[in-house]
Amino acid sequence: MTTYTPNPELDLVLERTVDVAPELVWKAWTTPELLKQWFAPRPWTTTACEIDLQPGGRFDTTMRSPEGDVYPSSGCILVVEEGSRLVFTSGLGPGFRPVIVEGGFPFTAVISIEPDGTGTKYTATAIHADAAAKKSHEDMGFIDGWGMALDQLVEVAKSL
Repeated sequence: MTTYTPNPELDLVLERTVDVAPELVWKAWTTPELLKQWFAPRPWTTTACEIDLQPGGRFDTTMRSPEGDVYPSSGCILVVEEGSRLVFTSGLGPGFRPVIVEGGFPFTAVISIEPDGTGTKYTATAIHADAAAKKSHEDMGFIDGWGMALDQLVEVAKSL
C-alpha cells in the first residue's frame, strides 16, 4: 500500500509516539485475546473478537456498554503489512463482500506502526465517505475514545 494522505475534510487522525516496541503494538492489534483487553475505552469492554489476518479476512469485534448494551461490528481486512500497517473497513464483510451498515456509517481504518527510537510512532486514521460521517464519528468521541484505547493498548503491551 502506498502511504495514505489524510483528507482533513473527511478523515480523523490520532497520532502519538508510545513507549513500547512496534512489534508489541502490532501483536496487540492482531491477536484477538489481546485486542479484547484494550480495544474499547473503559468502562466499555470488548467481549468478542475474530481476526483472519489476511486481505479479505474477517475483522469482527463486539463491544459492550457499561449499561450492558451490545454492539457487534463486522469488517474486512484490506491490507496487512506485517508489523507496520493494518487496514480494515466496516464497509465490507469477509471476502470483500459489500455490507449495509445499519444505524451507523462505514469507515476504513488505517493503522500505521513505525519505529521511533525505542518506542513506536502510532497513527490511526479513520477514513469517511463524507463530512457528515466524519462529524458523526468525531461527535462519538473518536479522539478521546481511540486515545484512551491506545493508552490501554500500551498497558497491555507493557505486560507482555
